[in-house]
Amino acid sequence: MFPALEPELKQETLPDPYEDFMYHHLQYYGYYKAQRGTLPNSATHQHIWKNNPRYLLNGSFGKREDLIPDRLQKEKHLWPSCLPSTVRRQTGAMSRDSLMLSSPFVKSRQLLYDDIGKVNPHLREPRDLFALFSGSALLQAPRWPVECEVIKERIHHIEWVPPQPEYFYQPTGNEKIPEIVGEEKGTIVYQLDSVPTEDCYFTSSRVGGKRGIIKELSVSLQGPEDNTLLFESRFESGNLQKAVRVNTFEYELTLRTDLYTNKHTQWFYFRVQNTRKDVTYRFTIVNLLKPKSLYTVGMKPLMYSQLDASTHSIGWRREGNEIKYYRNTAEDGQQPLYCLTWTARFPHDRDTCFFAHFYPYTYTDLQRFLLSVANSPVKSQFCKLRTLCRSLAGNTVYLLTITNPARTPQEAAAKKAVVLTARVHPGESNGSWIMKGFLDFILSNSPDAQLLRDIFIFKVVPMLNPDGVIVGNYRCSLAGRDLNRHYKTILKESFPCIWHTRNMIKRLLEEREVLLYCDFHGHSRKNNIFLYGCNNTNREFWLHERVFPLMLSKNAPDKFSFHSCNFKVQKCKEGTGRVVMWRMGILNSYTMESTFGGSTLGNKRDTHFTTEDLKSLGYHVCDTLLDFCDPDRTKFMQCLAELKELLQQEIHKKFKELGQDMDLERSWSDISLSDVESRYQTSFQSKTRELNQKKTMYKKKKKALKSRKQRNKQYQRHTLMPESKLTEDAPERAGFPSTLQKPPAFFRTSENASSSMMKYEKSRLNKVLFFLCHAVALIFPISASPPQGEECHRPFIGGTLTLLWIGHH
Repeated sequence: MFPALEPELKQETLPDPYEDFMYHHLQYYGYYKAQRGTLPNSATHQHIWKNNPRYLLNGSFGKREDLIPDRLQKEKHLWPSCLPSTVRRQTGAMSRDSLMLSSPFVKSRQLLYDDIGKVNPHLREPRDLFALFSGSALLQAPRWPVECEVIKERIHHIEWVPPQPEYFYQPTGNEKIPEIVGEEKGTIVYQLDSVPTEDCYFTSSRVGGKRGIIKELSVSLQGPEDNTLLFESRFESGNLQKAVRVNTFEYELTLRTDLYTNKHTQWFYFRVQNTRKDVTYRFTIVNLLKPKSLYTVGMKPLMYSQLDASTHSIGWRREGNEIKYYRNTAEDGQQPLYCLTWTARFPHDRDTCFFAHFYPYTYTDLQRFLLSVANSPVKSQFCKLRTLCRSLAGNTVYLLTITNPARTPQEAAAKKAVVLTARVHPGESNGSWIMKGFLDFILSNSPDAQLLRDIFIFKVVPMLNPDGVIVGNYRCSLAGRDLNRHYKTILKESFPCIWHTRNMIKRLLEEREVLLYCDFHGHSRKNNIFLYGCNNTNREFWLHERVFPLMLSKNAPDKFSFHSCNFKVQKCKEGTGRVVMWRMGILNSYTMESTFGGSTLGNKRDTHFTTEDLKSLGYHVCDTLLDFCDPDRTKFMQCLAELKELLQQEIHKKFKELGQDMDLERSWSDISLSDVESRYQTSFQSKTRELNQKKTMYKKKKKALKSRKQRNKQYQRHTLMPESKLTEDAPERAGFPSTLQKPPAFFRTSENASSSMMKYEKSRLNKVLFFLCHAVALIFPISASPPQGEECHRPFIGGTLTLLWIGHH
């Protein structure tokens, strides 16, 4: 049964297995680094099956039942009587003090198996106890939900940067809008059998997903002349549910929703084979859910050719013409659907090509990178890899701690922390490319990187949602929920990745200051890269949360847009990482949004981002950290002064707009005059979309009940109006001129306006002026007389606005 091991066992009796196990266990912690003169036979055995790729660490991947189908056969493998007599005598010596092999009823998870289920009498390596991958360790195979079929073929793509800029597609206005035919008039050429939807929930996982034989879902070719494309998406991060052939070279595609939900169709990544050169194909995705997309402003899909990669080292490139994003008229009545259509020409006959929404970055890609770091004798000195937790499916969530060893305990305690995370939304692979750029730089031997490691402790979680990344979800975990809305959760078992991340940061805050928290995301409706932050109401640190984004925009002016940044904290975002960490005490708490498209700034205007562009932003984050923490505060104070000037300009601009347009119907609480930010309010728009969808589902809607405060205001407006009119004719109050008698020119209404409109506009105006006074008072001192002295350079506007508002009341 053990032909490879029998000669070794004949040489000498094996020592105590526990002693041998502990010896190799401690080797992982740096003990016994010198080689022993005579290794025990078990060490030789370990060498044999460590270098045999057929052997897997069964304890890390699944139960033994996954590999040995018959219970009696499993017991036979464990029963030592089945061994040859020579081997049995030697094995008996090893198992005298252990029940590992002595009983078929002892279910041990310490044994290793090969592909055909043969037992290997050795304790597996300790799990989650060592800092880094061992040099000869295999990558941990991804665990899939048991409902998912997974092909055995491994998918790998080369990295490549296009030599020329890839410009946006310029719409002509004549793009074809194909009619959606569907499977009634077309031919299904690919379809997943069973997809878990919102009616199901996650139960268990295993390596390789669904048990049994993998079915061939694509149609069978009728001969060499058959030009039907063969589709496939049952690989890591793949997403395609169905393909329907509606014409010779035209296909309608349906994306799979996030597992255990019925929504979130945006990410796509699939393979096509049996291509034909110099033929124009048309692909139409028919079930997208977002009403707005970057495809409407020139974004192109990505294509990858395996023949080009192998012969010319050409990787992912933007490909597509006649790109159109439009509403699907053939809806099912539940929610509006949208279509994306494009044409493409393949470079080779009978090639294997891939299409993707953005550059894929899988869980296996991450593990390969971490393994290279672990095997580096230099990087492993200041980068320690730990297991933060296990995901719902049992995949490892990795935590990296990066810092240079401190010379003294006082120096170690004085270091501030920086926390970076990515891929909480699995379909936003741009976050992984930025993270990779950051890690490449911070682990390099650059003087700036060494300085950053000297003064900071970096806590990095490079992939928060490995389950979603593996199965090809766009936004959710296997719990069917958006993890970036559950950072306040107490459900440790349902959201382990988020719970352990928050708990790690909480413990970190107890021992040191966390200077910055940043979660890397992707954005599907805006170009460029920008940050979402949190407004600080503490006057001592007023506008300080905007200094880091402004510095980043100066360091990466052709990629990062400060004017697209937003610093409002809305109620619907209370469960996001940036808001929860901000409320835990991290002043500089951000969500970094990187576009799926490209840049509209500087030298990169109207071009798509490449992976190199995103990785360069990881370097700029490091560069900006050095500027932000420079002991010479000149740059910091310059940015702060610039922010105050921008705020003043914004306030004057709002006054001017108010004078030109008296339409005060919109809510001023949604337009913060103290915010130097874009008017593009994504959260407000998403709220509006949700309301519109609800209106379509429920035609009749109840009238909103008024609050007590609203009822009191209405009562005062109707019953106390005569008294207020008498008050207006009375002498001036307390020495203040009545500004209502003579309002500023840009607040006047026409003489023909109705009295009800005048009352409404005055009440709205009072709110506006009060908000302006509050915003300005936080920057400028409020006094009844102009400030004295040469050292005060602030303009005297606080008192004037205060008087203006008091006069209105």
